Parts: sequence; C-alpha cells; structure tokens
Amino acid sequence: MARSAEKAVGTSRGGARRGAKPKRSVRPQLLGLALVALVPLVAWGVLVWMAIHFGRSARGGDSGKWVYLAAASIGAVVCLFLSLWLLTMLLRRVGILEDDHEPAHPHRDSHQPAPHRH
Repeated sequence: MARSAEKAVGTSRGGARRGAKPKRSVRPQLLGLALVALVPLVAWGVLVWMAIHFGRSARGGDSGKWVYLAAASIGAVVCLFLSLWLLTMLLRRVGILEDDHEPAHPHRDSHQPAPHRH
C-alpha cells in the first residue's frame, strides 16, 4: 500500500524511463539524394511538355515529328521511373518506408523441403 502512495498521480506508466529524443538534423547525404531525385522529375515534366508539342505538330501534318514524339515519350517514362526509384531510396533511408530485403518468413529458409505445388 505504501508503494501506491509513492506512485506519481496522473501517469499511467509509473516509473517508466525514456531516453532523450534524438535531435533532428539535416543529413547532407539525404539532401543530396532528394536533389538528385528532383532532376529526373523536372526532366520528366519537360519531356511530357515536348511530347505534347511534337504530337500536335505531327497531327497537324508534320509527319517527321512522330519520331520525336516517340523518343520524348520513352524518355519521359524512363525519367519518371528513375525519379520514383530515387524517391523510394530516400524514403527508406529516412525511415518512412521499411526495407524489404529480409525474408518475410524466417523459418521458410530452413532445411525443410518446400511444399509441392501442382
């Protein structure tokens, strides 16, 4: 009974100890990765704008612009993929996304035979 009187009023965890919160700081590597991820995103926007322009010209009768339209479209897809890949790397390093390189089932890699599938 004496112990309950010593317990602080209004706290649910009693004598729980918490460590000091780590100070947030700007990490130059993450800032650099964010800027690198921004470059292909800007390039994607420019290539989409160019593809729209080339498409209008090609539909207007300039048949030579179809090749430029195809090249700008493919380049835009590549730039968007690269930008999303770099953004995913950034979010994993920050800790927002989890790294899925660990096996989902740790016991699956044991010496037991795999189930037979038909």
